[in-house]
Amino acid sequence: MTALQQLERDALEVADSHADLIELYYERGWTDGLPVVPPTPEKVAACVAALGGDPAFVECKVAPRWGLLTREVLAINMVMAGCKPDYAPIVRAAMLALTDRAFNLNGVQATTHMASPLIVVNGPLAKQVGMNGGANCFGSGNRANATIGRAVRLIMLNVGGGFPPDLDKSTLGNPSKYTYCVAENEADSPLAPYHVEQGFAATDSTVFTMAAEAPHSVTDHICNDPEGILDTMVSAMSTIASNTSVLSGHCAVVLGLEHARTIAKAGWNRADVKNYLAMHAGNLFAKHSRGHRYGKVYNRNLPKWYKREPDSFIPIVASPDLIHLFVMGGHAGRFSAFIPGWGHMSSPVLRAIDGGAMPVDETCTDGSCTI
Repeated sequence: MTALQQLERDALEVADSHADLIELYYERGWTDGLPVVPPTPEKVAACVAALGGDPAFVECKVAPRWGLLTREVLAINMVMAGCKPDYAPIVRAAMLALTDRAFNLNGVQATTHMASPLIVVNGPLAKQVGMNGGANCFGSGNRANATIGRAVRLIMLNVGGGFPPDLDKSTLGNPSKYTYCVAENEADSPLAPYHVEQGFAATDSTVFTMAAEAPHSVTDHICNDPEGILDTMVSAMSTIASNTSVLSGHCAVVLGLEHARTIAKAGWNRADVKNYLAMHAGNLFAKHSRGHRYGKVYNRNLPKWYKREPDSFIPIVASPDLIHLFVMGGHAGRFSAFIPGWGHMSSPVLRAIDGGAMPVDETCTDGSCTI
């Protein structure tokens, strides 16, 4: 019996008994804690068609249970999340990026940390399906953002088995484990889009995935120059409480429009911003080591070429390339955000949507690019 046949039989049984189909799905453990949309055959078929047909085709395996994500199962989870069929290429691209070996979804699903996959969509498709990269982009109110991210989470639960507390061991979790999907505000940004920086054409559509914490607010209503604004960002990045600080690896910086325009007006580009942040964000080794009060366990996580001396500077990132810079948000408010990553255990993956053009790079021959 296929997954869709099981759903059809459940619907008939519920209809005959006048029971509640949504409550049945709760009992089956198929939800993320919120009610799901009953996946009717018509809605599932429309999503399968948007994926190219062939419902039994396996797109990937989803850790840690290594369940098979067929197009039919992908479509069912999309419908349950509230997606439109038009969102199908984005959901599929996100899942293919997350199941790339470099991302280490097995570790992200099972970690005690609060990391969750951040999804950022660039290119014409984001606008076409109505994604929000403007005001309140990380918040509620946009169907595409909310349901694409939720579909990915439902797949991680229902196919990957990442339910707490069995396989998801997160100590606290965070709200982005419901949905964590946004678009860059390319229309209003004074900087080139993220995917163009990475070698794509502006006409390409891409999906970027990174294991990440929730956004940390960066407030600066005073500074009117790049150095001042970025020094405020440096202060947010330099906490020793995040995984990025103690486990190195990747992170994301989101510039709000007002901050981005101030920086761009002074002639600074993306490389200038990333190099400045990489150079100045960090702490003295003495702050990390706590004066050796608790032993030397931290040494194993820092890059080997860092000096382990009290006055040695320990950068938050080992290279500017580990900072992923985006411009998002509404027109009013001098706010930006810092998004710490999970650490060196996971590498972000940037992937073309629907097989679009890839950067010329020998590591990107399969349609994805490990950043």
